[in-house]
Amino acid sequence: MTLHMPSAGFLFVHRLVRVCTGSQRLVTHRDSLVKLTKSRSGIRTFLTGSVKHNDKGSEDSDPSGPSTKPTPRQALLGRRRPLSPLERISSLLPQDALSPEVTQLREQNQEGAEDNPNTPASLTHRPQEQSGHPETAPREDGSDDHHASGAAAEPNPSERCTPASLPGEKMLVSGELLVAEYYKKGWVEFRKMFTLQTGTRLHSSWGFIPHDDMVGQPAGLFLKSSLGVPFLIRRASLEDYVLYMRRGPAIAYPKDASTMLLMMDVTEGDSVLESGSGSGAMSLFLSRAVGSKGSVLSVEVREDHHKRAVTNYKRWRTSWSLRRGEEWPDNVRFHTADLCTASSLLAGQAFHGVALDLMNPHLVLPTVIPHLYPGAVCAIYLANITQVIDLLEGLRCMHLPLLCEHIMEVPVRHWLVAPALQKNGQFCTRKPPPLDEEPSEEEDEETTDETDKEELTTGGRPAFGSVPYIARPHPVQLSHTAFLVKLRKCGQ
Repeated sequence: MTLHMPSAGFLFVHRLVRVCTGSQRLVTHRDSLVKLTKSRSGIRTFLTGSVKHNDKGSEDSDPSGPSTKPTPRQALLGRRRPLSPLERISSLLPQDALSPEVTQLREQNQEGAEDNPNTPASLTHRPQEQSGHPETAPREDGSDDHHASGAAAEPNPSERCTPASLPGEKMLVSGELLVAEYYKKGWVEFRKMFTLQTGTRLHSSWGFIPHDDMVGQPAGLFLKSSLGVPFLIRRASLEDYVLYMRRGPAIAYPKDASTMLLMMDVTEGDSVLESGSGSGAMSLFLSRAVGSKGSVLSVEVREDHHKRAVTNYKRWRTSWSLRRGEEWPDNVRFHTADLCTASSLLAGQAFHGVALDLMNPHLVLPTVIPHLYPGAVCAIYLANITQVIDLLEGLRCMHLPLLCEHIMEVPVRHWLVAPALQKNGQFCTRKPPPLDEEPSEEEDEETTDETDKEELTTGGRPAFGSVPYIARPHPVQLSHTAFLVKLRKCGQ
């Protein structure tokens, strides 16, 4: 058999054919990539091109004919913007529960679904049943530097209409406890609790407001001071009252008092013992928890603290009767005594819970625990960790039928969540991410920016979901207040 070896010329031609074939494939792939890139660029600049065409041919077009300018919702869908959580939640709410911005967004979604049949079903909202409530048109409030919160701008008091009275609504009357607040850019510049009295004024560094202007007005209104600064006038809650009332000793803060109520599982009709009335803060929380069917026995060893607690308790009950037209339950009995030597005061009584706010609570436990129902809880408020150690050492030495379940503190962390603002006070707008990495022409970029401003604004205000937000912890935080110890009575 004779073997024919390929010549050098044949090998060269074969390699040249392979190189040419590979080059043709590369050219084909390159042409496909260029076409794909141009098509993606065409999608991005489609809306810009339509706007240019409308501007150029506006003089020749028929004014009565339909406009080809896309709606803001169509523009956002053209950029393939992902569905936000707010849009998904708004689809589950009834029509009468939506804000004007969300209502407008839903209408734009429906229009976009009708104009674009290829829109996915997840981007459209199903129409809700018509309700009997009229739809509220979006307001156009003027810009104001004062904000009622970090997330929303404060409405302009001069353009606000007083709503109609609700059934059973009480207007402000003389003798009520009110709170005046002034917010500026999310910060509380002024807050004061006062008693509404005719013929007097509310004074502050931002002007004064006559009390006569508040009488007969509904709560929660903004009233302007003599210097034109808006103040929010509202009724004082129980939390406001215990924080701003006159104090003798330190109070049990609302965050700790609510946790102690949960520890003791206080409900209406219970009988609770409190030792250490202090300024009366815990007494008021216990009074509201047990209701008119329950009772609270509050014992204080110091006479001055006892008088302060009684005064604060009566002042709140007086304001409540004017506010609600009914009496606050008179279910707290204040006594001046030392529980270590006042076993006669507790004779014949039983309690569903015990709240202690003392320097040395372990000294009164032998007197208190026999009057506590089995399985009930004794909640103790202690300021520092050394008191907790002394309490546990006392429990170890006295052999009381108590089980220490929890030793805890209650932290609270406030946050500031506000829309991003520019230096000139205008809202920032969220920019959609670019779809391709190739740089576009300067003219296209300028036109796209102008189009974005037109599409993302509605009536001079940024459209729903177009403003980015900034969230950070509040710079002023409430530090440590107390340790809470939960002791449960158990069988020996």
